[in-house]
Amino acid sequence: MTYPSRQQALFEPPIDRPLPLWILFPLIFVGVYLSHLWFLRLPYYWDEAGYYIPAAYDFFRSGSLIPYSIPSNAHPPLPSLYLALWWKASGFTPAVTRTAMCVIAAVALLGVYRLCLELNGRAQVAAATTALTAIYPIWFAQSTLAHADLFAAAGTLWGLAFYFSRPPRDGRAPQPARSMGASIALFALAALAKETAIVTPAALAAAELLRALRATGADRRRHLVFGLLLLLPMLPLAAWFAYHRYRTGYTFGNPEFLRYNLTANLSLQRTFYALRSRVLHLAAHMNMFAPVLCAAGALLLPPLPEGARGATRPPISPAHLASLFAVLLANALFFSISGGALLTRYLLPLYPLVLFLCVSTFYRRVRYWWALIALAAAAFLMGLFINPPYSFAPEDNLTYVDMIRLQQQAIRQIVTRFPGRTVLTAWPATDELTKPELGYVSRPVRVVALRDFSLTQVQKAAASGANFSLCLAFSTQYAPAQTAFNRAALDESINRRLFGFHRDLDPGAIARILNGSVFWRASSNGEWSAILQLERPQIAHSEFPGMQRKRPARFRPLTPKFGAAGPGPRFRRPDPEPPA
Repeated sequence: MTYPSRQQALFEPPIDRPLPLWILFPLIFVGVYLSHLWFLRLPYYWDEAGYYIPAAYDFFRSGSLIPYSIPSNAHPPLPSLYLALWWKASGFTPAVTRTAMCVIAAVALLGVYRLCLELNGRAQVAAATTALTAIYPIWFAQSTLAHADLFAAAGTLWGLAFYFSRPPRDGRAPQPARSMGASIALFALAALAKETAIVTPAALAAAELLRALRATGADRRRHLVFGLLLLLPMLPLAAWFAYHRYRTGYTFGNPEFLRYNLTANLSLQRTFYALRSRVLHLAAHMNMFAPVLCAAGALLLPPLPEGARGATRPPISPAHLASLFAVLLANALFFSISGGALLTRYLLPLYPLVLFLCVSTFYRRVRYWWALIALAAAAFLMGLFINPPYSFAPEDNLTYVDMIRLQQQAIRQIVTRFPGRTVLTAWPATDELTKPELGYVSRPVRVVALRDFSLTQVQKAAASGANFSLCLAFSTQYAPAQTAFNRAALDESINRRLFGFHRDLDPGAIARILNGSVFWRASSNGEWSAILQLERPQIAHSEFPGMQRKRPARFRPLTPKFGAAGPGPRFRRPDPEPPA
């Protein structure tokens, strides 16, 4: 879409004739489904339990596009509609939800394949990039989690595939109108899945308008039209925000959510450190450094010959390369300014682009390029199970599975050995104990909430007169022991001040402060959970625990005032009130 047709032939190799996409899709889906078979029945985790599942469940029960059981964060409703349709057809269970997400993951991977084929023309390059994307730890972990980011990634990647769609072979038209229309529609769907997906078409629109300034004649008109058309996906997103404001009184979510994710982050210092982290997320995190460093070394080699006339394997078109870097840069900058937590899943559609640049470099300059593909694959498989020596979100690899299973074990102990007790704990365990629909309990358990298990929060709980006799403690942040490596790579004081980092106390220390003892403790892969028995005066309850929890009405009317923000991404939980 971005070339003049005559220049296109200078950089574009002849496209291979791979298998049709309708044949590839079931193969990709079966691969995704079987590789996640052991995780399909896991209950909901962290942000799933905190926002996306309750929002979809509200729509499933009442048809309300705006959630009423939790404060609305103004996220668009497309994921809720999709999940509710699956639940209507197959039942409301975690297995159904995770199977539905496998379908979206397969659609996204098929988009990766189509995008690479449009950019490079070689089926082996497209297949290698798609395979590496599927096993990259962050992508693999997100493939069954019900987050909006995977929906947005699928729409964005398919939108890019149609944006880079090749012109007709006769060269008479630079771009079929149907490809432009499909690209705009897919970018709009991506934005209706996650509002932040609008950054990609906006970046491409800016690139097209800049090209229009430098071009002349028909080329200028073409780039100008493309740039203006790429702004159209903003219209349905604007309509959604207008509807949200009409129903709630807030355009971009409740005030606490907006403050944490945008207005509180507008400082040059935080943006600088966040951008540094985003660059590391794209180029090094979860062993991404393996293909990136190999690609940097491969650039020192000359291109390989191809064909009988002494030609070399063609590079990526400069226009396409500029568009890809515009998308990478715009997203990295945007997610360095917005978002209270530096979650890597926000960058989900960018990882296939980085991998494509690496794989296409291997193919063009390294004779045994498949060996580098195998090296990158081995590094990614190791990253699935081996944690890095620095703090990260467990949803970046299979550590989230360990956390879920530890929570299941702890809650099972509480339900069977201590029925009727009030439990002191932190989010998301507060939701796991009080909401049976999340898959951890069959009946609600009374809880007292605190923010985390840092020294300050535990001391506040000990000084309060709250009525609790148990404590479910767990690791709210993965915090490895400090070494020379991670002390130099990640300044903990900066993370504490700018990004809310903290270190949880160990169960023994928590028990001593709360005047109790450790009844049960388990750990796995850096995560831990513990049940503490506490010696505190108790207040008798005449009601059954489940009767004290006021459930929302089926059609509760929405009001402009929601109060505090609901659960957000990990490390993003707003400060709760101290225990009373």
